Amino acid sequence: MKAGDRKGRSLCGKGRQMSAMTLPDYKNCIANLPNSILKKFGAEPVGDTLPLLDPYLEKEYENIVVILLDGMGKAIVERHLAEDGAFRTHLAGIYKSTFLSTTVAATTSMMSGLQPCEHSWLGWDCYYPQVDKNVTVFLNVEQGTKMPAADYNLAWTLTPYENVIDRIKRYGGQAYLTAPFLDSSIDTFGRLCDNVRGYCRLPGKKYVYAYWNQPDGLLHRCGCGSAEVHENILKLEAEVSKLAEAIPNSLIVVTADHGHIDNEQVMIRDYPQLTECLEHLPSLEPRVLNLLSSRRRRSSSSPSLTVSSETALTCFRWTRRSSATCSARERIIRCSARCSAITSRSRRGTCPS
Repeated sequence: MKAGDRKGRSLCGKGRQMSAMTLPDYKNCIANLPNSILKKFGAEPVGDTLPLLDPYLEKEYENIVVILLDGMGKAIVERHLAEDGAFRTHLAGIYKSTFLSTTVAATTSMMSGLQPCEHSWLGWDCYYPQVDKNVTVFLNVEQGTKMPAADYNLAWTLTPYENVIDRIKRYGGQAYLTAPFLDSSIDTFGRLCDNVRGYCRLPGKKYVYAYWNQPDGLLHRCGCGSAEVHENILKLEAEVSKLAEAIPNSLIVVTADHGHIDNEQVMIRDYPQLTECLEHLPSLEPRVLNLLSSRRRRSSSSPSLTVSSETALTCFRWTRRSSATCSARERIIRCSARCSAITSRSRRGTCPS
């Protein structure tokens, strides 16, 4: 049995048993995808490539485009999109997200090719012992406030990495990044796709990475089954189809960083007996909390990390001439799963099985 397939169980009180947890698969996850891109463009990979994607990259394309739709998990796709629609009719296989299966960790892996344990951007709020603070890493503010965490960017200073775009350029290739956090004028997915089209019209072979922050935002605010989410995902699927028609000789890969399920929430501040034992509020993110015990109450026990989520990713094959679904082992998505999807489309010929 492979390490990534092992499952463990632990008891939670007498007679109670926590659900099984699937461990990360470091050779079949979202961190492997950018390494396949690096290899394709002649840049030295920083980790293992993604076996699921490598066969598609054997062909030559003018443009290789990766679009990340935040939170568009397998369960979300299956819930909201028709079986005969563009995404679901081109299932190519399944791969996993990172651990932690959260936007900060997974998108940083997508940008760097590194696992979260290597790049250290682990969650929305990270504890930095150098300043003894929980810091919202993407915003560089103290957790739960708008106060700057430092007069420099803590995450980039303490845990820097080289992104895939810069690495490809350093090796002499062309690579571009477009995202709303880089350009405030990108306020719709259509405008993001316009940017992709613009880059793809430039001469030469190139890599284009596009990030979009939906449906994640709507999923958090409205829930997995909401009408708002349903309408948004239909529009995303339609826009991707439109984009694919506009950029010939291109391979488009659509993936997500993680997925969503509806869940009950608990406010930790409602449990003062717990919070009084903590030096800070928990860091990382709600599904996987990092608890730093109070110096006043600390015993010989080390601070603990509680793990509570299972991750998975779904891969779609999307070809112009064939809608056949390639055989792939379906992973059971548990009620605690965080899952995501990858879609690829070729405008020229049929992708290999």
